[in-house]
Amino acid sequence: MPSPTERREALKAVFHDASGCTRCPQLAATRTQVVFGAGNADAEVMFVGEAPGANEDRLGVPFVGQAGKLLDKLLEGIGLAREDVFVANVLKCRPPGNRDPAPSEIESCRGWLSRQLELIEPVVVCTLGNFATKLLRGEPVGITRLHGREEVRVLGPRAVRLYPLFHPAAALYTPSNVDLLRADFARIPALVALGAPPQPELEGGREPAGPPVPEPEPVPVPEPELAAAAAGAAAGAVGEAEADAPREPDPEPRLAGMLADPASAPEPEGAPSPPAGQLGLF
Repeated sequence: MPSPTERREALKAVFHDASGCTRCPQLAATRTQVVFGAGNADAEVMFVGEAPGANEDRLGVPFVGQAGKLLDKLLEGIGLAREDVFVANVLKCRPPGNRDPAPSEIESCRGWLSRQLELIEPVVVCTLGNFATKLLRGEPVGITRLHGREEVRVLGPRAVRLYPLFHPAAALYTPSNVDLLRADFARIPALVALGAPPQPELEGGREPAGPPVPEPEPVPVPEPELAAAAAGAAAGAVGEAEADAPREPDPEPRLAGMLADPASAPEPEGAPSPPAGQLGLF
């Protein structure tokens, strides 16, 4: 098993490889830079969102717009900060015009996320919205039915506690989802306290990926939350067939080849500063 130092060095190597990725020609041609992810390489909790928006594309840091501010408040509410967790996205490059990720792009990019999960070894993986939830679960069930219900899933060589959550951007567009998000976030510390779930048996010296590891049934969502969810759906909350809420609109991106250091990228007016220690926490 690699030491923490070896894992950090391996994660840095993956970051440098991903920074020059051209697997998706359109994304490579329109991005400012690859938004690899940021946070603690030893994090017990990892958040996986959809894709970078305009601010993230400029700064090289995930979740730095309004959705990022909400994420910070939700973390603060459970005694955590960005420095305690790792935050990444399904796609590492911003889709032009903030469109939804294409299936081919998700498939091309999933290897980078898999390596992050393998090296960071989180106990709890929080999927933010439909795209991340459907990708890591390998099933088409949407976030409205799954949010706040943890399960054990084998991702690559390890079993983790997968915990689907509404994307913070969805709450910005549907305020009733903020209370649901806050209630779901409140359960994260208890999930971390459970520790890592039972791991797959070694087969031929390797821990294979496989079906979910048997675990006790997840704690049901309290009736008031279910009622709130139903009310939110009736009022126009994120629906089963609806994709994640759009990321923030923005100006035309710069062309490829300008893979600037995040610290030197121009900060858009009104955008928050990137979290302290980006990549330095590796």
